[in-house]
Amino acid sequence: MRLASPWTPHLMPIAAPPSERLVAALAHDILEGKLESGDRLPPHRDLADTLAIGVGTVTKAFAMLERRGLVRSVKGRGTFVALVQTRKGVQIDLSRNAPPAVMTERLLARTLAAVARNIDSGMFNDYPPIAGHEEHRRLVARWFAGVGMEADPRHLVLTSGAHHAVALALNACLGPHGTLLTEAHTYPGIITLARHHALPLVGVAMDEQGMVPDALKHALGRAAAGPRALYVTPTMQNPTTATMGLARREAIVALCRAHDVWIIEDDVYSQSAVRDLPPLAMLAPERTFYANSLSKTLNPTLRIGGLVPPPSMYARVIDALHTSAIMVSPLSCAFMAQWLMDGTADAVRQAIRAESVSRVNLARQLLSGLAPQDTAGYHVWLPMPTLEAQRIATAAQAIGVTVTPPTSTATDNAGADSGLRLCLGTPSMEQLGAALAAIERLRRQAS
Repeated sequence: MRLASPWTPHLMPIAAPPSERLVAALAHDILEGKLESGDRLPPHRDLADTLAIGVGTVTKAFAMLERRGLVRSVKGRGTFVALVQTRKGVQIDLSRNAPPAVMTERLLARTLAAVARNIDSGMFNDYPPIAGHEEHRRLVARWFAGVGMEADPRHLVLTSGAHHAVALALNACLGPHGTLLTEAHTYPGIITLARHHALPLVGVAMDEQGMVPDALKHALGRAAAGPRALYVTPTMQNPTTATMGLARREAIVALCRAHDVWIIEDDVYSQSAVRDLPPLAMLAPERTFYANSLSKTLNPTLRIGGLVPPPSMYARVIDALHTSAIMVSPLSCAFMAQWLMDGTADAVRQAIRAESVSRVNLARQLLSGLAPQDTAGYHVWLPMPTLEAQRIATAAQAIGVTVTPPTSTATDNAGADSGLRLCLGTPSMEQLGAALAAIERLRRQAS
């Protein structure tokens, strides 16, 4: 006689197909320890009847769970919980900060067909102007206008993503000398760039709105003589998700003007314009390098970004371009042009935003103590002491969940306060639910 299953059937309350809701519910209970290795799961038909879903839906969900190593099926006997520790390799990656995938095979095929019909062979037979073809710069400028940044296409240069744009700005305003200031917790890429160029990096204290003006004033007073630049993400800061209010933006700009500091503004997480929150580049165009990218707002493989430098620094940015990538992929530009002209880009952006809202809401359901955030994004921030963050990151890796190492976002590795950045965009919803539940369980065990 077969033993009854100890599992109480339910579906995870998330906006997803029934199969993914069932996977998320079972994965959550397995990772939470509510089910143990060897526990029997209900038969397919019984589970389908109980949950009012199709037998095929149950079969699909069990297959996904088995591929992840959470369950195992035994012919003629049923499906059983497997040991989580037996999974090999990284199963769920919460360390890559990319938008949710919304590009389908049909959309890709349609875009390729449209590009093929409208292809301009001249753009593939010669090098483009160093700053990019004028029509492509006009398109990117129009895209920037959609997030509140009004840019003259003649003063905009195309780049291979926002990271490249930030590197060009850093090269133009500091070169091999000077001091770079940024938030105490910041984008790992800027930390790497500063180290690569052997630039002193000064972390500035933060609060719920990001960089604190008084802390910036104090840091500027202590900074070494010579050129200085401030790298800052005013909207949906990476990693803390903080967004500066208007008064905070104006205070930061005023300090940079008073101390003659260049501003490098990373605006990749602005998904739409907010009337009361203009980019810093609109408040201080004479000293702000504005960087943005389609990679973060549309698709990570669309490596097209743009940099709008202060007019006085345009020539230096062009010089810096000559020392790095001398062109953006013509094929990427063709994709960008097609998407921006036929409305696909706006549709994709809206779909990504809707998906981001669902994922952030799921994180709020499963995680306690999340940092508040005003806009939907692709990551959340769990503030906690540095040692606790490091222990949880290590423990998560051991059970197949990769998170951003806390040390990679901290400008001061000796600081006592830190946190975990959890990137929500790349896993499936069922993977995300399981991973977030595992993180919460590890936090409770650590407390």
